[in-house]
Amino acid sequence: MVDTSALLTRQVEATVLLSGGIDSAACARLLSTQRYRVRGLFVDYGQAAAQQERQAVTKLQDFLGIEVRIVETKSVNRFGAGELIGRNFFLISTAIFLGQARQGLVAIGVHGGTRYYDCSPSFIAQTNQLAQEHTGGSLSVIAPFLDWNKGQIVAYCREVRLPLSATYSCESGTMVPCGSCASCHDRRAIGC
Repeated sequence: MVDTSALLTRQVEATVLLSGGIDSAACARLLSTQRYRVRGLFVDYGQAAAQQERQAVTKLQDFLGIEVRIVETKSVNRFGAGELIGRNFFLISTAIFLGQARQGLVAIGVHGGTRYYDCSPSFIAQTNQLAQEHTGGSLSVIAPFLDWNKGQIVAYCREVRLPLSATYSCESGTMVPCGSCASCHDRRAIGC
């Protein structure tokens, strides 16, 4: 497991993988309050929710007062609801390669209580090691909410007045959230 407290005190620049959802928005806000130079990176990889997420990112960008870079990748595959194996690894690699994150932090808003491997402490630790080796130790991968549950993240958002209504968290990408994907279940369970 990565000791993020030491990393958070010595880094200046933070690239946050910003999806337009609650977790990534809270991650950007947290790092901003800790005086990092935060920039968002939105990756359109052909996900069903890309248009809705991009709109949420635009709203959040204004609220957070950060620059957001948008990266689009092409694939013949279409990605809908459900687990996308390798997604977070792809996003972190994209931040380094196409987003040109070379120093400081790459931050991802994954949290505890998630059953997916790419949201686990071992995934973050291994990905961090790879990022450090690729950049001569100048870049670290962190997940500040790895020990938090979704309810704690929402409580933090309310505490710092992050507008949850500006976020979008439906994997199906419909204008009105589908209500059946894991993200919609999470939002309903925490009263959002």
